[in-house]
Amino acid sequence: MKSKSKWVMDSQSIIALFDTAGIEGITNIRPLGNGEYNSIFSGISSGKEYVIKIAPKGNCHTLTYENDMIKQEVYFYSLIHDKTNIKVPDIYYSDFTCKQTQSGFFIMEKLMGEQINQTQLTTTEKATVQLKIAEMVAQMHLIKNDKFGYRQNTLYDNWYLAITSMVENLINDCQRLKRDTRNGKKLLEYIKQNEKILTTVDSNMVNFDIWPPNIFCQKENGNIKLAWIDLERCFFGDRIADFVCLDFMNMSLDKKKESIDAYNKISDSPLIITDNERIRFAIMLGYLGLIMEVEKYARYNIFHFGWWRNVLACTLIFKTSFTQLAKLSVRYKK
Repeated sequence: MKSKSKWVMDSQSIIALFDTAGIEGITNIRPLGNGEYNSIFSGISSGKEYVIKIAPKGNCHTLTYENDMIKQEVYFYSLIHDKTNIKVPDIYYSDFTCKQTQSGFFIMEKLMGEQINQTQLTTTEKATVQLKIAEMVAQMHLIKNDKFGYRQNTLYDNWYLAITSMVENLINDCQRLKRDTRNGKKLLEYIKQNEKILTTVDSNMVNFDIWPPNIFCQKENGNIKLAWIDLERCFFGDRIADFVCLDFMNMSLDKKKESIDAYNKISDSPLIITDNERIRFAIMLGYLGLIMEVEKYARYNIFHFGWWRNVLACTLIFKTSFTQLAKLSVRYKK
């Protein structure tokens, strides 16, 4: 997909990056995936297929949490690889010095299978996949931390301080892009109203980008194997955030029963839904809406599909989030 942050590289420049990594004779270079931030290409050397991921140019108007994000992706791949049995790509080489190109890049394994949104699945298989993804999320949430937030920004002592900073950064990013976000300011007020709840949240590894294009599916002898890519948006914080993406079209925590049941079979701390969880969920739903609202100014113009998709999506998301928070806030005060 077209966006301002992605830059076009010719084949010779890409080959030079592979040569730097000691991977010579790369051929069959082609753009890969539908990503909207980084530039991704595949290539073949000695019969083996590789993927190279290149961050936006250094002077690109990225959002605060996106600064140095590609380096964090490699870190979280390593964390998942070492602490879970979730399949993620092996990393063969990385360079974040920007000496070879104007931005960081890394080279990784080309996963077998297809992205789930491109895989032919029966109704039964789709249900199985949904449950498997929930189990993967529970496994990932076994990874704990004593700090909160994005590693590339500031880590905080509690979730309230972290999510406050995350929202404030997006509001400031919006202002830097000469725009204003009333929804961001409204979300910030709801966060402040619920400081007591947010301060008590535990810190887990959170993906917050569990969309179908980021999940690879391999069907083999009737079995379905799943793998994750694009861990760049991970942070440490409230695990409830990942339920925003799980079964996304049901924008209510109470309507995600099957995913939660599958999650609870693996989790060391089963998720029990109370008004506290509903408030935390609605806040993170609003946070997704704010990301989509602000990122359209940095990535697109009004002639891009991404602009109008984000306009429609964040309008629905904010409406749902704020409706839930308004009801829950009244109930909580009682």
